Amino acid sequence: MCDLAQHPEKDAANFVVRRSPFGMLLMNRYPYVNGHLLAAPYRHTPDLPELSAEERADVLELAVVGQQLLTQAMNPQGFNIGINIGRCAGAGVPGHIHTHVVPRWNGDVNFMSAVGQVRVIPQAVEEAYRQIMEQAIKALPPAKPAAI
Repeated sequence: MCDLAQHPEKDAANFVVRRSPFGMLLMNRYPYVNGHLLAAPYRHTPDLPELSAEERADVLELAVVGQQLLTQAMNPQGFNIGINIGRCAGAGVPGHIHTHVVPRWNGDVNFMSAVGQVRVIPQAVEEAYRQIMEQAIKALPPAKPAAI
């Protein structure tokens, strides 16, 4: 089980936006763009078939909540939502599958990632977290207890 899952008292420090019975929604510490969220199960597993149907449904629901919160907080024009399985596919945390919820805006791409292997993010993760949490507090009912 993930260290983040076992310590809800550290949610703000770890940028956890929402907990659910089988997973959590949190800010990506190394975002592709402003507001990049991750929906992750509590249980570490590298692949979808190893998750139960309940865990898969729960993580997908967290991705839906993430999209709704980002829409309200940041007004993106689109989204990329997906899962990278395996290092060659871009999985940065092997052994812990997670779903990326990436808000997108027209013209948000730049050459820095391709040429300089550097990401230029104009908003600090802490500020994006504050912005998203404001919406979470207003828009979401109380979280269900974790099933861990």
